[in-house]
Amino acid sequence: MAQTILFVDDDPGLQRVMTKFLALEGFTPVVAANGQEALDYLRGGGDAKVIVLDLRMPVMDGWAFRKEQRSDPGLAGIPVIVLSGADAERVPEIEAAAAFRKPVSFSDVIAVVRRLCGVSPH
Repeated sequence: MAQTILFVDDDPGLQRVMTKFLALEGFTPVVAANGQEALDYLRGGGDAKVIVLDLRMPVMDGWAFRKEQRSDPGLAGIPVIVLSGADAERVPEIEAAAAFRKPVSFSDVIAVVRRLCGVSPH
């Protein structure tokens, strides 16, 4: 069964490309345009093996999302990969499994997603 990856980013172009890459790798991508959408999805019973998270988004940014996620025992254990175009010096505060600066190498992100999901490369 395909493992679900929650991609949280407000950039429609990046959403399209990243979900295509994830699907080609055999994952089931789910998109949220901001942290609130992501929380609503997860708290509504949505599944995610890994969360790929942008930091700067409208409504609820990645910092606020991560704070909420870490304070929720049902969600705190889901590993997070940060994609950020800014604020690199603050990324350690997120306590992410990995962090990448935009523009990002999709193959690098997929490699970390695979590792976190326990999936070996093809």
